[in-house]
Amino acid sequence: MKIATYNVNGINARLPILLRWLDEAKPDVACLQELKAPQEKIPEAAVRAAGYGAAWHGQKGWNGVAILVRGGEPEDVRRDLSGEPDDAQSRYIEATVRGIRVGCLYLPNGNPLPGPKFDYKLRWLDRLATRAAELLDEGGAVVLAGDYNVIPTDLDVYNPARWVNDALFQPEVREAFRRLVDSGWADAVRSLHPTERIYTFYDYFRNAFGRNAGLRIDHLLLSPALAPRLSAVGVDRDVRGWEKSSDHVPTWIEIADA
Repeated sequence: MKIATYNVNGINARLPILLRWLDEAKPDVACLQELKAPQEKIPEAAVRAAGYGAAWHGQKGWNGVAILVRGGEPEDVRRDLSGEPDDAQSRYIEATVRGIRVGCLYLPNGNPLPGPKFDYKLRWLDRLATRAAELLDEGGAVVLAGDYNVIPTDLDVYNPARWVNDALFQPEVREAFRRLVDSGWADAVRSLHPTERIYTFYDYFRNAFGRNAGLRIDHLLLSPALAPRLSAVGVDRDVRGWEKSSDHVPTWIEIADA
């Protein structure tokens, strides 16, 4: 089973890119972030024509997440995180796909800092940690996939000094991510590639892609029941070079049958 995460950076603007990638990569599950579209503007018909059922959580102009399932439908869909009932931002969706619980998330960027956006990011990380603990207590096979907007370590950024004042690289943010992983989750990329520089995001400016000046901010965390089934992990780096592509690249794992 191939599970991927991909921040599409506007599903309508990048629809040809998304459909081409789905056709070439054929993920069984695709977690999408930053749809930037309300429910009524989501191109569901085109995605279904490509062979994917989906659960959507859209928002006008910003955010938005989705779980796509090749040849099937997500089941038992949840579209929020508890802890902040007035939060109207569409950043989390969760569903069961062929026995695996899939959480798709788009964690807040947090810039500029200090300020309310950074405070919201820290609260959101706490809310995610609460839900992650609940999922661990349930003991099932779970993956939490998405754009975390967290650079976990110096190995995950081309030039650490360039990012010391950015919300993605703040000590509080990195520590929150470390605590999440240490609570029982396996970082899929680091499980199989502990020392390799692997990037999932390349800025549009300063020829970042051409210089391989990237960041690893898209992560797939696996529960103890799922981690032993991890057989492969990778990034579809070439997608970043396609015309009018997202600034993120698809990141994927392969899971062996139980």
